[in-house]
Amino acid sequence: MKKIKGRMDESILVCVYYGPNGERLIQRGCKIASMLDCPLYILTIDPKGFDELDAEKSDYIARWKQLAEDHNAEEFILKDNEKRPVTKVIAEVAREKHITQIILGQTAQSRWEQIAKGSIVNTLLREIPFIDLHVISVARALKDHEGQFEKGVRAYLVKVEDKYRLSFNHTRDVDFEGIFFKEIGTDFNNGVFKFMKNKQTLQVHVTDDLVTEPQKLSDALSKIDDCDQ
Repeated sequence: MKKIKGRMDESILVCVYYGPNGERLIQRGCKIASMLDCPLYILTIDPKGFDELDAEKSDYIARWKQLAEDHNAEEFILKDNEKRPVTKVIAEVAREKHITQIILGQTAQSRWEQIAKGSIVNTLLREIPFIDLHVISVARALKDHEGQFEKGVRAYLVKVEDKYRLSFNHTRDVDFEGIFFKEIGTDFNNGVFKFMKNKQTLQVHVTDDLVTEPQKLSDALSKIDDCDQ
């Protein structure tokens, strides 16, 4: 059991669901927990059992678990095969973990989208009135993408000379692994590729299998490497 230091009266719970906003919410929770020097918990809920989840959902869960470990979170909590309303589950976890602050996404997809509505927030406030709620909006760049792309699939970037090419096959030449969101209504591989580098999330535009601005990607990667040195 880890020794918890800092303000024992504070404890943060981040609620995430599948989609590009999850990592942003976790990062926000990590910053607040770091400032308060208090425990951090990460929660996701799914009506299906873990063994029934598809590859994309399993990938999200794996990345969230890694983020939790990287930021020394107390626990990553997966409530699978859960048929109860999300508010009931969140409230239950909050009581069990003595949570004082909860972070939610404002425009997360699927059933978590309801969280932004007043009725859900009010329900949580009635269930757990002693807790502060932080409702975080999605970054504009991510919000603009909603409804424009197909379901994300696992993909890779391979450097060919001075360009990066999209691939769906894992080989030893792979430079980056991530999720590719293909634009709706196109027969070509045009869209957005999202991946992580040294705990930071990056996204690049892809046109006809190629990253459209490879130099900007290289510059961004260099800056991240410089910051970590």
